[in-house]
Amino acid sequence: MGNAQEKPPGSGGGGARPAQATAGSGTRSRGGGSVEKPRTEKGVANGTQRERSSAGGPEEQDSPAVDTSYLDAPAGALPPHLARLKNEGNHLFKHGQFGDALEKYSQAIDGCAETGIDSPEDLCILYSNRAACYLKHGNSTDCIQDCTKALELQPYSLKPLLRRAMAYESLERYRKAYVDYKTVLQIDTGVQAAHDSVHRITKMLIEQDGPEWREKLPEIPAVPLSVQQQHREKPVSAEVAQARAARAAQEEARRKETRFTLLKQEGNDLVKKCHFQEALEKYSECLTIKPDECAVYTNRAICFLKLNRFEEAKQDCDSALQLEPASKKAFYRRALAYKGLQDYLSASSDLQEVLQLDPNVREAEQELEVVTSLLRQSLMDSTAHTPRV
Repeated sequence: MGNAQEKPPGSGGGGARPAQATAGSGTRSRGGGSVEKPRTEKGVANGTQRERSSAGGPEEQDSPAVDTSYLDAPAGALPPHLARLKNEGNHLFKHGQFGDALEKYSQAIDGCAETGIDSPEDLCILYSNRAACYLKHGNSTDCIQDCTKALELQPYSLKPLLRRAMAYESLERYRKAYVDYKTVLQIDTGVQAAHDSVHRITKMLIEQDGPEWREKLPEIPAVPLSVQQQHREKPVSAEVAQARAARAAQEEARRKETRFTLLKQEGNDLVKKCHFQEALEKYSECLTIKPDECAVYTNRAICFLKLNRFEEAKQDCDSALQLEPASKKAFYRRALAYKGLQDYLSASSDLQEVLQLDPNVREAEQELEVVTSLLRQSLMDSTAHTPRV
């Protein structure tokens, strides 16, 4: 789990941190996310320094300048040199360079201690961010230590609580994980990951501790109402808002999919019971959820046929064929609709289309014989009633 990197002993958080190069100095991600540039050799010609590529030719162009303006963004009450380290760590983390990010956060934490910075909120964020790096590396023990330090600085801070819960869970310390997840949900009921984890861990604790599992839990702290209110009033970043919107969209999609499946099954069951009007209503509701579902159109067409609503049956088959031009069911049921509308020529054409797609459809063969007979009779009747000139 995480990047496979060696972690020599380092300071901060009671754990190890990787020895990484400073970001922005031309290093590349160890995760293989970027391409290493050709190695260059430096030589001196006519008293000036020039670069030659290892392939033998001189470098014709300098590399494009890298935008590092993000490094100068303000970061709470941190002085510029420490804010720069934090911003660099954030940038590296976003690009998957967790070991390099961890080093930057550690340098910033050490810098706060050396310069006597007393800003609990900023230190809390630095410890929480470094904990995220440990978690990505699979170093759950150091993650827990950093989260605990962050929570000592800022009790009931959401991200350290959530990260510590994840670390506890990864170490199978389910009771402690449960307590932290439940505390998170007191602060923000919208954290879906916490809901999912509580549900999952509850099952594990019941298996592990039996019916009395709640009695074996550590005490779950009661989050003060002032903290809950403060969290609700906190401005939401664009990134968090986007993540919440994505989760809401996924949840809505799951809800619609569940509703669609249920309605379709209810419609199918009603057709089997010959309750065609009720089935038709179920299929119509399905189409309000998924208007591009071919099978629902062909299913509803059955209901229209049974109710002698042939024009509507034909329209549903037309819609199905626009979605799936080779649908045998749509051709066959449209043929039946045409038959009901006494358009025997069109019915014959659709039945022949079915047999061209699949010559083994016995019902289509039998229906084609009936429709051909009706067409012949219709032509004869038409001829008989045509006045001779």
